[in-house]
Amino acid sequence: MLASLASLAAPAPPASAAGTSARPPTVEELRLDRAVPQEILRRSGFDSAAPEFVRALERARSYAQAERIVRRAGAALWERAVDRAQGRGPAGGDLSRDDDRPLYWARLGMTREVRSWEPGFGLTGEGRAALLGLLERTSRGQDGIRYPKGEGTRRVLVTGFDPFTLDRDIRISNPSGASALALDGTVIETAEGPARVETAVFPVRWADFAEGTVERTLRPYLGRVNLFATVSQGRPGRFDIERTNGAWRGGTGDNTNSGTAGIVPVADPASQPQWTSTTLPYAAITAAPTGRFPVYDNTSVTEIPAGETQPVVRPDGPTPGSVARSGGGGNYLSNEIAYRATLLRDRLGLAADLPGGHVHTPVLEFGAGNTTEVTDPEFVRNRGDIVAQVRAIVGVGVGASG
Repeated sequence: MLASLASLAAPAPPASAAGTSARPPTVEELRLDRAVPQEILRRSGFDSAAPEFVRALERARSYAQAERIVRRAGAALWERAVDRAQGRGPAGGDLSRDDDRPLYWARLGMTREVRSWEPGFGLTGEGRAALLGLLERTSRGQDGIRYPKGEGTRRVLVTGFDPFTLDRDIRISNPSGASALALDGTVIETAEGPARVETAVFPVRWADFAEGTVERTLRPYLGRVNLFATVSQGRPGRFDIERTNGAWRGGTGDNTNSGTAGIVPVADPASQPQWTSTTLPYAAITAAPTGRFPVYDNTSVTEIPAGETQPVVRPDGPTPGSVARSGGGGNYLSNEIAYRATLLRDRLGLAADLPGGHVHTPVLEFGAGNTTEVTDPEFVRNRGDIVAQVRAIVGVGVGASG
């Protein structure tokens, strides 16, 4: 997610009249009816998710019932995707189990239903927004992060992203989202003992980031974990540990085709730094044999030097007093999640003790000559190798952190 590419409302009581707050589908949801998403849903068995959800919603006779239905359905969708990725239960179709795309498209089918739903008991705009927010959080694993009690197991938090650049190729899969599904709830044996990994997935939408979805999700856990890694798709053929993150969003269109350039909007902007840094053990990670792709310590940034007006590339990181224009991971949402997570780490006073930062995966590529099919053997192999290497990188990071 290298190109220049951001707390939802609490549940509200219903209104007195039905149907007044229904909304049209979003740009993301409008893509759902195209042939490729429908094929992915059918071939994974996830085409049943939205119809089952609709039948459950139709039984709701109050806002409280609707809230319970949405919470259960969102959590069940996440658990279903995690189980499929980790080989539990039926495969549900002929797509590779570690495919992240069924979760993405099934979620959109469910959010579209909530957006247009007109229950008999009536629903305010605030109430509908709260249900949509609840569905987003539960179906992304954001509300399901659980660590075992006791001191015997180290704790790791990993995040991924939805597929993106869908108007360029709607078949796209995101290996960071696939990694999140494959790692959620698993235990990695490291040099420092077992490490329990919990994960969540984030949308490729500027607005959600501006509304604080990253901080809301991560804040309860950063003080309790031994390492965190935000993960996204980056450059072809390589992993990068991004050394520095910048306080600038480039504004390239997100999954809603929206985006405006500007400084990353955070709380207390008066104390907002231009740069934040990784505390991941990048030297140990880049030196370790974690998989088939090379892993680089990426120190490059783009800055406007102090007293100047034009941006320049700095291969060795920012200079004192400079203004950010791109972190090592660019100025799209991968840079922004890294910036937000590490800024939160620093504001919580954890920088000296908590290893954390951003990992960019290789671009997930289809096999040579495949321009139409939703999968092929090389595509499956590439995704499996990337996911396995993310797991190995996390293991090295935990083991090297002591």
